[in-house]
Amino acid sequence: MILKAEPDLVVTDEAQTETQVREKILNSTSDILLLDMDMAGRNGIELINEIKKINPKLPVLALSIHPEDKQALRILKSGASGYLCKDSASNELVIAIRKIHTHGRYLSESLSEQLAFSIIPEKKLKPHEQLSSRELETMYMLVSGKRVKDIASELALSISTVFTYRCRIFEKLDINNNVELMHYAINNNLIEVNNTYN
Repeated sequence: MILKAEPDLVVTDEAQTETQVREKILNSTSDILLLDMDMAGRNGIELINEIKKINPKLPVLALSIHPEDKQALRILKSGASGYLCKDSASNELVIAIRKIHTHGRYLSESLSEQLAFSIIPEKKLKPHEQLSSRELETMYMLVSGKRVKDIASELALSISTVFTYRCRIFEKLDINNNVELMHYAINNNLIEVNNTYN
């Protein structure tokens, strides 16, 4: 119904089963295959792989009831030229078809973001970036030379709690004492070092 409303878009063929899809694309002259992933069921991604082997130049626009965050990236990586959730079909189907026909790909804004994040390697956190805000606060106080009982008093915590924070800090930073903590802080530019000598 959506496509019939567009005079320049023509449905050249239809298939009801996976077998029919395979048969009809052998000598297909269609510009795009609109594939209902729910018809293909569990074998949807395998079917796209087969389609690309049978007719590599035929772009596939995958249509599914599932939101983009569920399987869109896997489907695109399998060879589809676009992915569209059925909830968005009434608004985006024609746009997606025209985009694929012209530029070869259709990605919604949210899908573009997902794809970008999936290929950008995760930033590796430094050890001190994994400390909680309370542990970080305690670390800065230890580095400034404050004793555990002074830190406990200033933060209104028990001495044993501050000792626990210190143990966690040492463990996360892979150090053994306050001297090593000072070296770590200096090496990672967490404190300013006064290099002025009298």
